[in-house]
Amino acid sequence: MNADRHRLNKIECQVTIGMEVHAQLLTQTKLFCGCPIDWKSPPNTLTCPVCLGMPGTLPVVNKRAVELAIRAALALNCKIEKISIFARKNYFYPDLPKGYQITQYEHPLATDGFLKINSSTGSFGKKVRIRRIHLEEDAGKLLHEANKTLIDFNRCGVPLIEIVTEPDITSPEEAREYLTILRQILKYTGVCTGDMEKGHLRCEPNISINPAPFGRCRVNHGVRTEIKNLNSFKAVEDGVRYEISRQIKILESGNKVEHVTLLWDEKYKKTQEMRGKEEAEDYRYFPEPDLPPLVISKEWIKEIKNTLPELPAAKIKRFIEIYKIREYDAKILCEEPRLADYYESLLKLCPDIKLVTSFMTGEFIELLHEKKLTIEEFTLTPYYLSKLFDLIRDGTISRNIARDVFPEMVETGKSATELVEKRGLKQISGKDELKKVIKEVLIEHPAEVERYKCGKTQLISFFVGQVMKKTQNRANPKLVNEILTRLLR
Repeated sequence: MNADRHRLNKIECQVTIGMEVHAQLLTQTKLFCGCPIDWKSPPNTLTCPVCLGMPGTLPVVNKRAVELAIRAALALNCKIEKISIFARKNYFYPDLPKGYQITQYEHPLATDGFLKINSSTGSFGKKVRIRRIHLEEDAGKLLHEANKTLIDFNRCGVPLIEIVTEPDITSPEEAREYLTILRQILKYTGVCTGDMEKGHLRCEPNISINPAPFGRCRVNHGVRTEIKNLNSFKAVEDGVRYEISRQIKILESGNKVEHVTLLWDEKYKKTQEMRGKEEAEDYRYFPEPDLPPLVISKEWIKEIKNTLPELPAAKIKRFIEIYKIREYDAKILCEEPRLADYYESLLKLCPDIKLVTSFMTGEFIELLHEKKLTIEEFTLTPYYLSKLFDLIRDGTISRNIARDVFPEMVETGKSATELVEKRGLKQISGKDELKKVIKEVLIEHPAEVERYKCGKTQLISFFVGQVMKKTQNRANPKLVNEILTRLLR
């Protein structure tokens, strides 16, 4: 049974998922006023009469925000509409001081795009259609404490794009895959930081179950529910999986799925009903009277298109073809644009592709995770790291020693040469010295020597490990293997 088929009363049913993603645009100021954007600032310090919705104030569109929205739309293969119109979305909530949100409704900025993902059935290049991309302003932020709720209006008016797909996603794994690739594209194009923990990228999946046998009634997607404001890949996958299971249980019991908006409870790993799902009519959309239609010229679109960088899929393909590395490694190295740039900068300084690739996908990534660093926060330059590789390549130190030295280089800022000299870590490559240590190891482990001679040749790795332990990882492993093999013969 494929991942997008699920059992309902012993009949296969179809899951359909549409994704709505809000991405905060990388501008210095808000969408309709000159207030700066800084998530570190104290609450309610980055506001003005415009973003607070004071009577008599007039919004003015941020051109940079429009440019970034167009960049995203082009990278996602969308058609840019010549004319798009801002609208008022009316609803009343404490974090929305105007009582309405300026967004786009009937005439969005861009339509009819797509993004390719790996499907849950294993096929490559499945298209997830993008219905629309539109500009809108963000609301404020509610801060819930024990007996009260506080409001921070700093986020009011921050520019967003909302990216809405068709219901082409059919499993939790595909939902995660889609969001992962979308985030990569937005980061590569400089549209959004993609920082989900800070709320710069928020996802709202819409899930429905078609209880008809799989392959029939494909137009009927069932009653959909929406999970609001998921801010991690894991939450998206877990939330969608739980909601699929919940809806199936409801249908199996003979009840109907309600058209509701849900919240994801990370602690208990379950969805909770937030409110009945609103329809467009509930928001009483009408054109924003204070903003003229947004007219996008062909010349401007062409100009923006010419500035688009190499996108992740193209970079992964180039890395595989040019550097002859595995697809798995290429995907790791291209996960972040700065990481891919760092890798290529290293290769210019150290042409040993195998060494650079294995170190970057191994020790380098491990250290970033261990120290909880982003590649943007990593301060060691490719030049200084290449000097560590030089010491490995000329036999001064082993790979194991390099593994120990690397974190200290990052921590102290000292060069690899300085640390190796100071700590006396140069590799032992003298045959006589190594032969003496190896003989000591063989004398200390007579039983293992006897077992080796009886055919347990895999014990060679045990002896190597003992030699490395005695020499504090300073022995030349290649030479140790050669001498051991000769002596054990």
